Amino acid sequence: MPHVPSHPYSHTLGSRTYGFRDLKDLMAKATPLRSGDVLAGVAAHSAQERVVAQMVLAGLPLRTFLNEALVPYEEDEVTRLILDSHDAAAFAPIRHLTVGDFRNWLLGDAVDSATLAAIAPGITPEMAAAVSKIMRNQDLILVAKKCRVITAFRSTIGLAGRMATRLQPNHPTDDTTGIAASLLDGLLYGSGDAVIGINPATDNVAQVVKLVHMMDDIIRHYAIPTQSCVLTHVTNSMQAIERGAPVDLVFQSIGGTEATNSSFGLNLALLTEARSAALSLNRGTVGDNVMYFETGQGSALSANAHHGMDQQTCEARAYAVARHYKPLLVNTVVGFIGPEYLFDGKQIIRAGLEDHFCAKLLGLPMGCDVCYTNHAEADQNDMDVLLTLLGTAGCNFVMGIPGSDDIMLNYQTTSFHDALYVRRVLGLRPAPEFEAWLQRMQIFSEASADFALHTDVPPAFQKALLQLA
Repeated sequence: MPHVPSHPYSHTLGSRTYGFRDLKDLMAKATPLRSGDVLAGVAAHSAQERVVAQMVLAGLPLRTFLNEALVPYEEDEVTRLILDSHDAAAFAPIRHLTVGDFRNWLLGDAVDSATLAAIAPGITPEMAAAVSKIMRNQDLILVAKKCRVITAFRSTIGLAGRMATRLQPNHPTDDTTGIAASLLDGLLYGSGDAVIGINPATDNVAQVVKLVHMMDDIIRHYAIPTQSCVLTHVTNSMQAIERGAPVDLVFQSIGGTEATNSSFGLNLALLTEARSAALSLNRGTVGDNVMYFETGQGSALSANAHHGMDQQTCEARAYAVARHYKPLLVNTVVGFIGPEYLFDGKQIIRAGLEDHFCAKLLGLPMGCDVCYTNHAEADQNDMDVLLTLLGTAGCNFVMGIPGSDDIMLNYQTTSFHDALYVRRVLGLRPAPEFEAWLQRMQIFSEASADFALHTDVPPAFQKALLQLA
């Protein structure tokens, strides 16, 4: 038998003993195969080693994650946030479980939405990531569907039987006519109840103010029960608020380590300040969730800020940051970085289900940008599969963009038609306030069980359509 140095986590299978250096190494080796972990040099060397790591992980007590930090407490403010905010009382009902027991408990019929909401503050991101690594796709879907996370601003997101959409009218030159055309197109397909959110081509405060005013004018003119957001750096949004701009949601991309967030030009104190600024405007009508966060597997590795962790565990740690600020929306931009991190459709689908499961388990209002880059081994059929699975799993919202093609960011995502498809095939409805508005504006038919679109442009929008023409 080959000599294996002493390891705190090991298992003998047949004539071979597998050793794992520490909890971080065990978590990485137990992760389903993805190209980003191979690139980082942390992936299992064989399928057999991966299965052994999953077996060892399954036998690990959940308490272990409170005693062994993957990134040292003294070095990382995300670690400090995770451990300092841990709710011991919420954790008490599951503190005796191993990771494998936790999986079985989650899948049990006795565990319902109320039970999962009660324990969410007691679950750390590492616990969520660990149990996801030993679950099949169907397990991730079943448990996520039981998680119900409801947030509100001008529309209520996350209610049972509903799926919202982000209307994304991006334009490569921020042309207001082009943005307005995409915006009108999306509204006429029933998109936009989660947010009307623009990725600006020109990312400065003046442009942010201009775009925020444009969207606010449209929302007020048609009395649309939704919220707007310009997806700019948090400091730009704060300056726009100081200039009196009608900012609804403050956006920021976030990561699972302090070093990742530093690469984004932010820290937790800055996010706290931004949330306070947005709350001070008091613009919500049915709720006060004012933050919008985006994440994505691979962001920590691309910033060389992953501390040797696998990318899925890093991603789950970002959800602790998001959870702290009570956001309206969070979504993983699952395939946006490229095949270096998620190589093909299979890896993208798995990552999307993992991200949605972990975030929902932690109590986040999770959506997904079901997307891929053109140099990945994936296509729109793969996205159809992931979109349908996420709809089944109770995903809070997805993206809606003309023709599934983001001509500003140059990647493939989901269209207004795709959102309409998944709502119809799964019997899902828009947010209730937005649904009532769609019927009032004669965009959706009240008489139709599947909320069929009216064939003609509603009278309220005919003038706008002529102006665009």
